[in-house]
Amino acid sequence: MKQHKIPLRKCIACQEMKDKRELIRVVANKEGEVHLDLTGKAHGRGAYLCKKKACFDKIKKTKALNRTFHRDVTEEVYQSLEEAFNKVNEDE
Repeated sequence: MKQHKIPLRKCIACQEMKDKRELIRVVANKEGEVHLDLTGKAHGRGAYLCKKKACFDKIKKTKALNRTFHRDVTEEVYQSLEEAFNKVNEDE
């Protein structure tokens, strides 16, 4: 039987390689919008983040999304991402 590869991605905060399905994807699309992609299929540049609160706090403090997406991500966007991130973690 054929062995399936497990897609691995790196968390932009803690730099750990994990299964793609264990991470949350943040997407920046052509219109400049930055949002969480819960399906993992939205168009645009993606960055992956652990479901740990410490990892989200780290990207917010260091403004890691600014470097990852090569654009200015405003504080309001980080606030909306934090609300969505907290909601996702509550659901699980």
